Order: sequence, then structure tokens, then C-alpha cells
Amino acid sequence: MARLSDLSIRCAFLAFALCAAAAGATQTLPLDRSQLERKLTSTRTLIETSSGAKQIEASGDPDAATQRARARELHAKAGDALRSDQLESASKLLDEASRAMFAGVRKASADQVSGRKERADFDARMLSTRALLEAQKRVAAEKNSGQPAREVSTRVERLLGEASDQARSGLLGDARRTLDQAYMAVKASAIGLRDGDTVVRSLNFATKAEEYHYEIDRNDTHRMLVDMLLKEKRGMASVGAMVDQALSAAASLRTQAESEAARRDHDAAVKTLEQSTRELVKAIRGAGVYIPG
Repeated sequence: MARLSDLSIRCAFLAFALCAAAAGATQTLPLDRSQLERKLTSTRTLIETSSGAKQIEASGDPDAATQRARARELHAKAGDALRSDQLESASKLLDEASRAMFAGVRKASADQVSGRKERADFDARMLSTRALLEAQKRVAAEKNSGQPAREVSTRVERLLGEASDQARSGLLGDARRTLDQAYMAVKASAIGLRDGDTVVRSLNFATKAEEYHYEIDRNDTHRMLVDMLLKEKRGMASVGAMVDQALSAAASLRTQAESEAARRDHDAAVKTLEQSTRELVKAIRGAGVYIPG
């Protein structure tokens, strides 16, 4: 993919600024037709074959392409003005064409940098998710955990395939969301397999309010896991009823905890949130997917 380096962009802008300064310094002098003809040619090169033009083409950015189209239109008008001996008008139109083109190059460059970072972040998360999936499979085999762990790994593999397909189609935002679902699902399963039935938390909080906010985040995470891990299973009547009952209990406890926190009774709020999260864990386990409590 052709790319205009930051140094090239700065040099191009410097050259344009110097030309503009020179034009301003000599604007009281008669315009030279031969000089304008050379400027017409150089501006055409900038628009059609320069590294900046290739940058815009490679980026696929519609706003950058619009700026380039405007530059072409202004360049054509400048040519018509020059042929009609309207030298001052031709000069101004060429300056506008150059400015439009540089605006397009800036847009293409910024979007490509952002796109490359988004892709690099996606690739890094994909690698970490696949590594975590291999670890989950290995631990599941060691502990002979059976069907629940296999269901999680199968679901994660399907999500990874969907994420890869979305990324290949250029839908990186959708791909990252799908990939994050896979990552959270396999992470919860791997932790549960490794730690067993009891999760020991050795966290130190400065205040009960700080612990309350931690429990809020933990509760939110488990609520999201219910949606991710049990989406297909909730179609079964027995599972759906059980999950709905647990979700109702969890939501009621969450509301109670928020009221307690509003009264600054964070000690009670933390205990109530822990009960709410246990209801969510119960729903997930009851549907046959093991996660830590």
C-alpha cells in the first residue's frame, strides 16, 4: 500500500507555504503566463500522480476522495481561466486546488494511522484469545471437565471465526465486539476450571465505597456473561425459566444495593451486590456452563 510519510507531508506543506508566501510578496507584480502554465502542470501532478494522490486512493476514505474531486474541478476551472487569459483567476483557482488536495491527504493520512492501530489492536486481542482458548482446552482435558467446557470452547471457536470474517470484510468495529465476546467467555471458563469451586479474592480496598464500585463492575460483568454464554440455551423452556428467575432476583438485589449505596451504607451494599452476583453465577451454572463463583 502506498503511503505518504509524515516527513513527505511536512515537506509538501512547507513547499506550498513558501509558494504562497512568494505569491503574496509579488502579488502587485504582473502575473506571468508561462509561470502559471508550469503551476497548472505541477498542480495536475499533485492531484493525479503524486504520493499524496496514491495515499488518498489507498485509504478508501470518502472525505479524502471528495477533497481530491474538488481539487480536480478547481484545476479544470483554472485551465479554462488560463486559456481565456484570466490570469489572476487562474492563479487563485490553482491555489484553491492545492489546498483542497492537501486537505484530502491530511484526511487520508489520519484515517490510515487510526485504521492501522485498530487492526493491530484486533490482531493482538485475537492472539491472546486463541492462546487463552488453548489453555482452557488443556486444563479441561487435565480435569476431565466434560461437556460444559467443550461447549464453551466450541462457542468461542465459532465467535473467533465470525470475528475473522468480519475483519476480512473491513468491519473492524463489529469484529472487535465479536472478539471481545469470545475473550470474555473463554476467560471465565478458564478461570473456573483452574480455580475450582471457590474463588479466593485477596483484594485490599481503601474504603467500602471503593469495594462497592468493584462489586458493581463484577456484577455488570456477570450480567453480560449471562447474555453471551446462555443466548442459545435460553430457547429451552426449562433453562429459560430458570435463567429468568435468577435474573429477576439478581436485578432486585442490584436495585437494593444501589439504594443502600445512595444512603452511604456501602457495607450493606457490598454484601447485597455479592448476593446479586451469586444469582447470576447460579443461572450460568444451572444452564451447564461452569464459571467461578
